[in-house]
Amino acid sequence: MADPRIRQMKIKTGVVKRLAKDKVMYEQEVKDQMVKIEKLKEAKECEHVIRKQIEVLQESQMMVPDCKVHIARAYKELVSLMETADDLTETEEFKQAKSILDSVDLED
Repeated sequence: MADPRIRQMKIKTGVVKRLAKDKVMYEQEVKDQMVKIEKLKEAKECEHVIRKQIEVLQESQMMVPDCKVHIARAYKELVSLMETADDLTETEEFKQAKSILDSVDLED
């Protein structure tokens, strides 16, 4: 029977990967929204439209720190699982998890 730790490692790796992707998406959305607001201001668009776009920007900005918290938690859980799975270092799932952990940037 397959080791249940491998399945957990696969799941936790997917979670870290997805959260990292979400964070990048929200950061890009913030940049895009800022550009859009500037263009609306330059075009002297209706103040209501600009305010609504600023609200959208603020919602995206709030999601970035939220993603960072979730990534840090998922990262820690995956590291913890990998530390208890020394005998699985040669499996593809372990190597994939290690690769994802190496690619995730927790600093910014």
